[in-house]
Amino acid sequence: MSVSAIIVAGGKGIRMGAAVRKQYMLLAGKPIVCHTLEVFDSCHCIEEIYLVVPPDDLDIRPERWISSLTLHKKIHLVAGGIERQDSVYRGIQAILGQLCEVVVIHDAVRPFVSSHIIEACVAEARVSGACIVGMPATDTAKLVNSGQIERTLDRNTIWLAQTPQAFDLNLIRMAHEKARLDRFMGTDDAMLVERLGRKIRIIPGSRLNMKITTPEDLDLAEGIFKRKSCNMEK
Repeated sequence: MSVSAIIVAGGKGIRMGAAVRKQYMLLAGKPIVCHTLEVFDSCHCIEEIYLVVPPDDLDIRPERWISSLTLHKKIHLVAGGIERQDSVYRGIQAILGQLCEVVVIHDAVRPFVSSHIIEACVAEARVSGACIVGMPATDTAKLVNSGQIERTLDRNTIWLAQTPQAFDLNLIRMAHEKARLDRFMGTDDAMLVERLGRKIRIIPGSRLNMKITTPEDLDLAEGIFKRKSCNMEK
């Protein structure tokens, strides 16, 4: 089965409070999205990469910083939509008609994803049609309404979803088209597939597979990167 990746880099970065969108902020001297692209480029199961960016960003010619990387796979630039869900759908539309059977969707601002995690997610999606990565909750989970605790949830049954999320291409296309028809906005792509009544496998990701959305996240990411670099030098 041929596999394509959609890297979603359409975020506004409002919580960062910076003039530069979060996906372009520097991590270890390189835009965050570049680190993510390099991981997917090194992943053997991925054949092509579709990078979805805000439409206005196409004017700044992102292929310039892409060309500064040593990449071996074809990178297709796609103009994103207003919301993340719109951007993913545009990525799916760009893939349709190509020789692709499984699509992997990943947030550009999760630069610490590993090839191992991507390949494991894809392998399960090839069998089941839908697989995401996540981590079991370790803190006590509370159901809250208007600032009041309603009850404590069983954390043994709660996982925190991450990306990558891999799906049969036709399945995720149908899920997005159904959501658009119903004017439904989900918080991740798996949620749209759940609405079709399909079961989705979840496998362990990594606690390092963080989503960088705040200045504190970026500081933490810098520390993780430095530690990884030091370990590699030993």
